[in-house]
Amino acid sequence: MVSTNDTRPEGGAGRGTDRDRRARLVDAAVDHVAAHGIADLSLRGLGAAIGVSHRMLIHYFGSKERLLVEIVRASEQRQRDLLSRLRSDPGRSPADAARLLWRQLTDPRLAGQERLFFEIYGHALRGRPEAVPVLDGLVTDWLEPLVAAETAAGADPATARNRARLGLATVRGLLLDLLATGDRAGVDAAMEEFLRLYYGSD
Repeated sequence: MVSTNDTRPEGGAGRGTDRDRRARLVDAAVDHVAAHGIADLSLRGLGAAIGVSHRMLIHYFGSKERLLVEIVRASEQRQRDLLSRLRSDPGRSPADAARLLWRQLTDPRLAGQERLFFEIYGHALRGRPEAVPVLDGLVTDWLEPLVAAETAAGADPATARNRARLGLATVRGLLLDLLATGDRAGVDAAMEEFLRLYYGSD
C-alpha cells in the first residue's frame, strides 16, 4: 500500500519526493497486475487495491494508458534485474540462467503481465500517442546487458549485438506464441532447441 497522507514539498526536495512516490506507485501497480492480471483493470479499482485514489494516479500518470506504459517499463526492468542476478552466480551456466528466466517469464501467474506488454506494444506501433513512449528502450535497454554478456564470453562486438538481438526476439516471439496458442510444451521445446543452438551443448 502507498501512503498519500504527506503533502508535496516545494523545490528540489519536493520533486525528488514526487519521483519517489511515483516510483512506489508504479511498483505497487506492477505487483497488483502480476498478482491479479489486467482484466477489467480501471484506475479506480487499481487505486483502491494499492491504497490511493484514482485522482492520485491521474495526477502522477495522466491517464490509464500512461500508467500501463510505466507498468510495462518497470516489469521489463525487473526482468533485466532478475537475469543479472541469475547470471551473477558463478556456478550457473548462461544457458541455465536463460532457462530460469524463461520459467519465470512463462509462469502462468504472469500471463496478464505478458498480455499487457504485447497490448501496449501494439498500441505503440499503431501510433497511439500515450503508448508510443514505451518503444523508447524496449529493445536497446535489453541489448546493452545482453551484448555485455556476449562480449564477456569472447564474442566480437558485431557478433555480440547480433546474438543479443536474436536472443531477445526469440524469447519475445515464443512468449507471444504461448499467449496465442497455450501450447506450453511446444514453446518450452522450442526454447530448449534455441538454447542448444545458441549455446552449443550447454
